Parts: sequence; structure tokens; C-alpha cells
Amino acid sequence: MTQVIRWGILGTGKIAKAFATALQDTPGAKLAAVGSRSVDSATKFGADFGAERFHGSYQALADDPEVDVIYIGTPHPMHHENALMCLNGGKAVLVEKSFTMNRRQAEDIIALAREKKLFVMEAMWTRFMPAVVEAKRIVDSGEIGKPAQVTADFGFTSDAGPEHRLFNPELGGGALLDLGIYPLSMSSFFLGTVTGVKAQAEMAPTGVDMQTAFTLTHEGGGVSACACSLRSRTPTELTISGTKGFVRLSDRFHNTETITVTLVDGAARSERTMTIARSGNGYTHEAQEVGRCIREGLIESPVMPHAETLNIMGTLDSIRQQIGLRYSADD
Repeated sequence: MTQVIRWGILGTGKIAKAFATALQDTPGAKLAAVGSRSVDSATKFGADFGAERFHGSYQALADDPEVDVIYIGTPHPMHHENALMCLNGGKAVLVEKSFTMNRRQAEDIIALAREKKLFVMEAMWTRFMPAVVEAKRIVDSGEIGKPAQVTADFGFTSDAGPEHRLFNPELGGGALLDLGIYPLSMSSFFLGTVTGVKAQAEMAPTGVDMQTAFTLTHEGGGVSACACSLRSRTPTELTISGTKGFVRLSDRFHNTETITVTLVDGAARSERTMTIARSGNGYTHEAQEVGRCIREGLIESPVMPHAETLNIMGTLDSIRQQIGLRYSADD
């Protein structure tokens, strides 16, 4: 009989609610427990999503013997402490992106997970979306020739105040960690390990980045052009280009169900568009991957491996250094 994966959710914010909703659509998974800083918050959240137990502290969730894996949905600056706590409690961990505030913190988490032989993964849900999986299959098949360039953007207009998590440096604010992580991760996914980066940014009054543009070089020789913004509604498209054509994931590429493949041969041009449905709100696909890995005894996913998370965090560090964005976690 297939092992039922018993999930705990740490945090009760918007992203945690989206993940709890997805668990209801995830075969072989159940929400066993919720942890919040107050038992009232945990109870209300847990009751809404059918959890069995409600903990009034994160530590109590980490110590719950009836939980296999914990999803960490707290703000970025808390990920490091929360993940270490859960791993020390003997739990596998799925950590919301950005994985941590910097590479040093990411190294701590991954080293502890490897020492304890526990699964840990960065929750880059887009990699597991059926449309993105199909796009990767098409690119890897050679249909568009050798992939050599990625362009990707993610931007929306926010009128949030300076205390909001998007603009508050104490909460890991800024466009880069919240939105830029998507174009960066997709560039790495399709073109391979990032070997160099150049970045420029417009900063917000609070000291975080309002919008950032960066170019990447990759181990295989390709290049990427990426942008993220909290002051402009961008197309939010992802295009992977090769020697024979390109694959495009249009508006809201991180959550899209549509792919267009365009092939160009001299004057001849062909184009086809496919619709590939996701399940529910989309988060179930990464939850299914976590379940698969745990059942197989893996401590990392081949789709979002530790080495790539570390490389991405290091690239984010380099971008932040170039644009002058520091957080207290860097001290």
C-alpha cells in the first residue's frame, strides 16, 4: 500500500493557505498538523483545512512524531531558523522560496539535511507545473535545436506601504527575492548552472530593490536576460530560444497552462500552441514530487537539487552585492 505522507504546515499566511488547499488535491497526502505562533491561529487555520492537530508554537510542530514533512511558509528571513528546527526535529522539509536570505544560510540547511539523511527541497513550484515539464521535454528533445538563450520577466505594480513585507528590509522585501527568483530559477532550469551575472536596479525608499534587471551566463555557454519589478505590470513571459526556434510560456508563465512552439527554417515558419492543464491551484505538483522522493528514500529532488539551490542563492548574493542590497542576515 502506498505510504500516506503526513504533512505539517508551519505558518498560516496566504502562501500557507494556498499550499494547504493544494494538499486536498494531492494523492497520498494528508494535512496532519499546523504550527503557528498562537494556538488560536493554528486552530482556525487547521480547522479550515481538516488538520488533525494544532500547535501554538513552531517548535511543537517540529517535534510532532505524527508528521513526516513540514512545509515552511513563513517570511524569507525566518526560513533558516525554521528549517534547522524542523530538521533537528527529524522532519523532511519543503522550504518556500526564496530558500533563504543568502547562500551561507542555504548551506547550513542542506548540510544538516545531508547529515541527518532527511529530504529538503526549495519550493520552486513552477518547475513541477505540467506546462513547464512539457516545455522542458520539448527543449531537451532537440526540437528547437540547441537551447542558447532565455528571456524571462516577472513584474506587477504594488502600492503596499513601507511596512509591508514587499518593501520592508526586515521581512526580506524587494522585487528580487520575491519575483526575480522565478526568472533566475527558470534560466538555470533550461540552460544549466549560472556562471556569471551582471545586474542593475532601481531602489525603493526603504532600501530594497523596486525593480532589477540582470543578465546571466551559463555553464553550457548560453545567456539569459531577466527582469523583476514591483512598479510595472510586465508581460511575465518566459521564452527559451534555440538554433531552430523557440518555446514561449506567455502571461504569468510561472502558473501558465499554455505553451507555444515556433520553428523557423529559412522563410518557412510553423507555430503550434498547446494547453496543458494543471491540477487545482498548481501547488499539488511540487507536493507530489516531495511525496515521491520521500517514498523512494531520496534526500533531494533531481528536478530541484541541492547544488542548484545553492548556485541560485549564490547568484542572488552576487546580484544583491552589485545593486547594493544588504539584509541583516548578511552581517
